[in-house]
Amino acid sequence: MAEILVVDDEVGIRELLSEILADEGHSVMLAENATKARELRSSRRPDLVLLDIWMPDADGISLLKEWSANGLLTMPVVMMSGHGTIDTAVEATRIGAVDFLEKPIALQKLLATVKKCLKPDASATRQHYAVDSLLQIGLLKKFGQRIAQSAKHSPILFLRGAQGLIAEVGARSLLTPHAPWLNLSQESRAITQEMLEQHAGGVLFLPELHGAGRMAQMNLSFVLDRLAKYRMTLVVASSVSAEAIIESGVDAALVNRLSDVWVGLPAIAESANDLPELLPALLTLLCEQGNVPHRNMAPDALNVLRQKNWSGADGGWSSLLGALKNLALNALDETISRQDVDALLLSVSEHVLQKPVEESDGSLMQFYEMPLKEARDAFERLYLTHHISRSSGNMTRVAEQSGLERTHLYRKFKQLGITLERRDNVSGV
Repeated sequence: MAEILVVDDEVGIRELLSEILADEGHSVMLAENATKARELRSSRRPDLVLLDIWMPDADGISLLKEWSANGLLTMPVVMMSGHGTIDTAVEATRIGAVDFLEKPIALQKLLATVKKCLKPDASATRQHYAVDSLLQIGLLKKFGQRIAQSAKHSPILFLRGAQGLIAEVGARSLLTPHAPWLNLSQESRAITQEMLEQHAGGVLFLPELHGAGRMAQMNLSFVLDRLAKYRMTLVVASSVSAEAIIESGVDAALVNRLSDVWVGLPAIAESANDLPELLPALLTLLCEQGNVPHRNMAPDALNVLRQKNWSGADGGWSSLLGALKNLALNALDETISRQDVDALLLSVSEHVLQKPVEESDGSLMQFYEMPLKEARDAFERLYLTHHISRSSGNMTRVAEQSGLERTHLYRKFKQLGITLERRDNVSGV
């Protein structure tokens, strides 16, 4: 059964609701104020919250707004009040509450509301709140706007250069509340007419077209001719070019049809100043999906990540998300520190440097998939870090081997995001 958080400053109400919900088979957590509610929300991620409006430290509406603004409103919230008014109920639902219970709460009304909020199809709506919060930030806001604009004129969208979580964020930007969602990559069987009827008016999503198997291609061909009938939008993503997708064994005619209308994923380098706001929001979404524990990030840690040059075939998004996952999983405290970030970047640098050039992440095939400027920067970074490793961090030898003056060399390191402090201290240079 579900895990339900009851937030109310009256001990009698907390105990009564706990007994009723426990008798129904639910696991119940109790919070007497907003502070305790925040703690349980972060550590336990409840399936449903029953939230009192009037509390001593912070009122329920303020807490609801806080969760919504921080991308934490990913579970249904039902407001409770003995002094409720229509205006209060309207405000709460506008912010994101799914229902409103007036005290004294009738038993049948309580059970019916809880049952309704815990329906399986509520999951898509809950995640939509977190995604909506992300899509209000800089680059991803523009990304979502372009997707929405294109979707007005085409039921088929190709997200070029996108994959994984960021591609899913873009696709979910098209979801309206309670609209069906179907991830085609999770379907190992043939899509049927009945399945399309069940997902009418919703979004179909394939996170990576490259290397799609025979069944996935058959399903794509089947749904393509039925999108208009069932008022559905199909969103397909890939981090590689159409030519590479065809080379992976996907039918050329199918690829051309799917990639006719495309939206490009913006590179992180286009607006690095968004990162202090974007990074905590991405951490929150990773946490909501159960990939990492709840984590905050110290301001100086954010600043280090903001200054790093995130690049790659997908604009640096996979590298950034990989770094965030590792930071959240390896940090010993709830707050990710500057030291945690320094240690991660140093270990990544050493891992790349220990590989032979032909086996490293800077293989020639990677460069072919990048725009020219990104490919040049990636090669220069690989080239210089290789010489730093060979010379054990001695900048005089690096300058001689690369044919660059030391002043120009240090400017190049800063431009490419190569950190040298630790190596210089070790080498004594």
